[in-house]
Amino acid sequence: IADVSPIGDFDLAAVYVSDAQYNRNIFFDTTPQAIRLYLLYNHWGLQILVYAFILVDLALAIFEDPAVVPLPIWVTSVIELVCLAAFTARLVHYAKVIPRERFWKDPKNICIFAIILLSLVDMIIYGALKASGFYAVRWSRVLRPLLLVNITEGRQLRRAFRSIRNALPQILYVFLLFMFSVLMFSLMALKLFGKRGLKTIEGRPYFTNYLEIVFDLYVLVTTANSPDIMMPAYNFSVYFAVFFITYILINTYIFMSVFLAVVYNNYKKYLKEEVRKLVRAKRHKMVRAFGVLQERKGEEEPVVSQACWNQLVRLVQPDISNAHRELLWSVSDDNNKGCIGKVAFVQLADLLNIQVIMMKSRPHPLKTWLPSLYLSSPSRLVCRMVQHKAFMYTYDLIILVNAVFIGLDEEDPLIANVEWAFLVLYLLEILLKLYSFEPRAFFSRHQFWNCDLSKYNIQLNCPFLSILDIVFILRILRLIRVVDNIKRFRAIINTLIKIGPTILTFGQLIVVVYYIFAMVGMELFKGKIRFFEANSTDPDKAFCGNPLLKNSVFAKHNYCKNNFNNVVSSFILLLELTVVNQWHDILFKAWENTDIKMFFVLFHIVVVIIIINIFIAFVLEAFFVEYTVDQSNLQSSLEKKIEELELGLSACFLPGYKTVDGLLQRMFEADLDPEDFAEDEDFDPNNPSNLNFPNPNFDSV
Repeated sequence: IADVSPIGDFDLAAVYVSDAQYNRNIFFDTTPQAIRLYLLYNHWGLQILVYAFILVDLALAIFEDPAVVPLPIWVTSVIELVCLAAFTARLVHYAKVIPRERFWKDPKNICIFAIILLSLVDMIIYGALKASGFYAVRWSRVLRPLLLVNITEGRQLRRAFRSIRNALPQILYVFLLFMFSVLMFSLMALKLFGKRGLKTIEGRPYFTNYLEIVFDLYVLVTTANSPDIMMPAYNFSVYFAVFFITYILINTYIFMSVFLAVVYNNYKKYLKEEVRKLVRAKRHKMVRAFGVLQERKGEEEPVVSQACWNQLVRLVQPDISNAHRELLWSVSDDNNKGCIGKVAFVQLADLLNIQVIMMKSRPHPLKTWLPSLYLSSPSRLVCRMVQHKAFMYTYDLIILVNAVFIGLDEEDPLIANVEWAFLVLYLLEILLKLYSFEPRAFFSRHQFWNCDLSKYNIQLNCPFLSILDIVFILRILRLIRVVDNIKRFRAIINTLIKIGPTILTFGQLIVVVYYIFAMVGMELFKGKIRFFEANSTDPDKAFCGNPLLKNSVFAKHNYCKNNFNNVVSSFILLLELTVVNQWHDILFKAWENTDIKMFFVLFHIVVVIIIINIFIAFVLEAFFVEYTVDQSNLQSSLEKKIEELELGLSACFLPGYKTVDGLLQRMFEADLDPEDFAEDEDFDPNNPSNLNFPNPNFDSV
C-alpha cells in the first residue's frame, strides 16, 4: 500500500467530509489559503455571530417608529450600520473562499448585496426626510428577514420556501375551485336572504351586499363566525340551515381536506427528490475525499487505510473518543481487512451524524471502598430489587397517585402531610438508585429523570415557601416518565423530539412571514386603533379611539390592544389571526374597507392554508417513519458491533439527529441506492481540477 497522504490532502479531505456531514454545498477553491479561510468561514462562532447580528437587526423594529421603546433615529441608524457592516464582512469573506465568477452567479449573494445596498439607500433617504420635517417610511425593513433566507446557513429555510414554491401550482388550482364555490354560494345567499329584511345581531342588514357575503362565507370556512352568521336565517326558517350545512360540508370539510392532501402529496414528492439530490451531493463530496486519500495495492480497487481514516476522523471531529472512533471503524471495516473501499468510506458522514453517547463501564465506588459490604447477600438483593422492572412500575404507580393528590385540596392537613410522604419516597428512590447504579452513569446527560430528581431535592433545602411550591409543581413533569414507558406513546414523544430542529426551521419561516406582514401593517394601520388603560376616563375609550368602531363588537369586547401600533402588538395580532378564532371580529369589524380586508385574507392564505399545511405534511411523514421504522441500518450495525466486540461500553442512541438533513435522509432511506454516488465516469482523482464540483441545481433559489 502506498505511503500515507500529505498533510494538505488530509485538510482537503476533512473539509469534504465536514461538508458532507452538514450538507454544505459551497464551491470553494482548493488552495491551502482558501481552505483555511473556508474552515474559518464555517466556524461555529462566526455562524452564531451572524445570527446574533441578524437578531439585532430584526429587533431594531422595537425601537423604531412606531416603537415599543423609542430611541433617537441616529442610535438605531448606527446599530443598523454596524449590522450591515457585519453582513458585508461576511459576504467579502465568502467571496475570498469561492471563485469570483461563481460568487456573482449565486442568487443568494446577489440578494444579500441588494438588501445591504437598499437598506443604506433607505437609511439616507429616511434620515434626510426626517431631518427636513417631512413624512418618511422605512420601506427597507421588510427586507430584513430575507437575510435569514439567503445566508449560507439558511439551507433549511430555503428548502421550506422551495416546498411552498413547488406546491403553489397545485394549490392554486384547488384554491380557484374553492373560490368558485364560495362565489357561487355567495350568489345563492344574496338571492335567498337579501330581500327578506333580516338583521344581524348588531342590527345591520343581513346578506344584502355581495362582497360582504363573500367575506362572511370565507370566514365561515374557518368556523370563526359559526353559528353567528347562520342564526338570522335559521331563526327565520329552519329550512335555511340546510344551505349553511351544505356550504360547510363542501368548503370546510372537503376543500380544506383537499388542500392538505394536495400539499402533502406535492410536498412529499418534491421533498423526496430533493433528499435524493442532497444525498447524491453528500456522497459526491465523500467520493472526492476518498479520491484524495485513496491508496492502491497492485491492480486491486483503491482503498483507504485505517491510519488515514483515523487521522481524517480526528480532523473532522476532534472531540470524538478513541472508543467511539474504533466502534465506527469496526462498522466500516466489517471484514477486518485494515482498509475500506469507496462504499464503506462514503458511510462515514452518516455514521458521524448518528448521535451516540459512549459510556465506559465503571465499578461502583462502594464496590472498591467496601467490597465486603457491597458484595454481601443483602446488598446484592437490594441492587437486584432496584434494577428490576417491578421497582420502576411501583414508582410509576406512586407518581400517578401523587398526581391525584396534587389535584386535591391543599388546605386539607392530611393531604399536605401526604405530599411530604411522597417527597420522602422520591428521596428514597434516589438513594436506592445511587446505591445500585454507578453515580456517574446515574447523573449522565441522557438520564434526564435522574438529574431532574436530584435538582428537586437540592431545592428542598431552600427555606423559601415559593421554591417549595415550584418543586411541587415540577413533580408533575414526572408523569411524562410514565407516558414514556408505553411503547406507542414513546414513539409519539420520539417523533416530537426528532422534528424539533425542523420545528425551528418552520419557526424561522413563520418569523419571516410575520415580520414582513408586521412591517407592512404598521405602515398601513399604525394609530388607527388606540388602547386605553382600564382606569382611563377618555370618552374615546368606548370605540378604541376610532369613531368607525362605535358600537362594534371589536370595541365591546375590548379588542383595542389588537393593533399595529408597534412590532410586539403586531406579532401578537398576527398570531391571533393564525389561530383564526374570532378573527372576523378582530379585523373585519375593525376595518370596513374591502381593500384593507384583502391584506388580512392574504395573510390567512399564506400562513394558515399554505405554511401550516406544509408543516402538517412534514409532521405526518415523520410520524409515518417513526411508526414503521425502528432504527436505521447504520444504527443497527452500531448496536450489533458493540455486542460482538464486547467493548465494555454501552451506547445510547439519542432520539434525534445532529442535522435536519439526517432526519430527511432517514425518512426516505428505503428509496435511496447506497451505491448511487452521482459521479462522472471520467472522473480522475489525480487531476486537481476534479477535486471540486459545482453546486447542484436544487440549491438555487
